[in-house]
Amino acid sequence: MTTDPVDVDVPARNSRPPLAQAAFGVGVIVQDAEGRILLGRHRGGTWELPGGKVDPTHESVAAAAARELREETGLRVPERDVRVFAMLHDVVGGINRISMGALVRVGSATAEVTEPHLISAWRWTDPGALPGPLFDPSAQILAAWRPDLGVEHPPAHRLQVVSDEEQATPGPLPRLRTDSRP
Repeated sequence: MTTDPVDVDVPARNSRPPLAQAAFGVGVIVQDAEGRILLGRHRGGTWELPGGKVDPTHESVAAAAARELREETGLRVPERDVRVFAMLHDVVGGINRISMGALVRVGSATAEVTEPHLISAWRWTDPGALPGPLFDPSAQILAAWRPDLGVEHPPAHRLQVVSDEEQATPGPLPRLRTDSRP
């Protein structure tokens, strides 16, 4: 019996990190009791949802959403109140961009400008009267959340996320939708 030699100088395949090829982030739709959503005016000229990168520290998407919301707006929500509802995938500059859409509902809240070098103002906005231009990932997330809004956005592949409660419900699971329509 012969075996292939194992190169002892090469780390085991499962312990080597993969070559980086993606950016992974989350955008948070914060909706108040009046149905308005929170948008920030970026210094670059676009309007965007609170959000940012998911830290490579074994941080969950919901934890990243709660952290980014706190860091960017001063609003504090428990991780358990964050509902992740979609994954969007597009490619920018040869890098896969994965944006998770999350939703948080609050009774009322006042958002603070905590990063004035990035965001000049936070504004509660009726979803039917969105300002423009929107930051592309925010537009994609808003379109996944409410297709009826007719938000224009670059094409993205979309995967609807099924919650643990939906998976635990007896009977057929909700159908997963993927598409790349604008």
